[in-house]
Amino acid sequence: MKTIKEIGVVGAGQMGAGIAQVAAQSGLKVKLHDVSEAAIERGLAGIDANLERAQQRGKLSTRERGAVRDRIVSTPALADLAECPCVIEAATEELGIKLELFRSLDACVDPEAILATNTSSIPVTRLAGATRHPTRVIGLHFMNPVPVMKLVEIVRALQTTDETYTTTCELAGRLGKTLITTEDRPGFIVNRMLIPFLNEACFALQEGLGTVQDIDQGAKLGLNHPMGPFELADLIGLDTCLYIAEVLHQEFGEDKYRPATLLRNYVSAGWLGRKTGKGFYGY
Repeated sequence: MKTIKEIGVVGAGQMGAGIAQVAAQSGLKVKLHDVSEAAIERGLAGIDANLERAQQRGKLSTRERGAVRDRIVSTPALADLAECPCVIEAATEELGIKLELFRSLDACVDPEAILATNTSSIPVTRLAGATRHPTRVIGLHFMNPVPVMKLVEIVRALQTTDETYTTTCELAGRLGKTLITTEDRPGFIVNRMLIPFLNEACFALQEGLGTVQDIDQGAKLGLNHPMGPFELADLIGLDTCLYIAEVLHQEFGEDKYRPATLLRNYVSAGWLGRKTGKGFYGY
């Protein structure tokens, strides 16, 4: 089993930047890629803000903060990731985008490099099938926000080898994460449970069962959840919640996964949660 000392991260959004930060804090060198210079700048700014807060709380010294930041190098060129022994894709949750990325990565990185996807719903087996070396493709699904949440889902595609799986587990462990392994099924483990819960909260609101605040308070105090379903949906992004719900509904064909009309309408209105400044709450 090889030990990975450097990774590439594709996508400098909330998830990609979080993965880059955690990896750099764990001592790994990171190449952070995005096609948009503006996205890279926003991602790095978010990392800087997180590290500053950690320093203010006494979790990082000034020297440690500088060392973490120095380990992250940004690049707008996908080809610059060619020598990375592991590349983690954290691009937009759209099948077409991810398939094209995996084809491009497969063509430019070493044949033995691991290609991991942070997808929350797209079949990893399908992404692997788009490459010439599918045995080195695996799912590495981090929870949001990455620097805070301890869990990582390891998703084995049908083609994933034991060596790829073992090396990926070792890497995730060095990032300080707790691992669970799931078969490549729609929603995997966490979203298979979570999205129907969030969707049912939307149905309850849609039917006038209670207010946003009532339903969130009920979940927090009645179910002992740290966040209410609407607070969490706003954090995840309502468009992402809807996309996963649609995948579950399509793949299983069961009415219990049918997305609530209210959720569809919020997404159509552009009310996607924290990232747009408005969702079920205003920000």
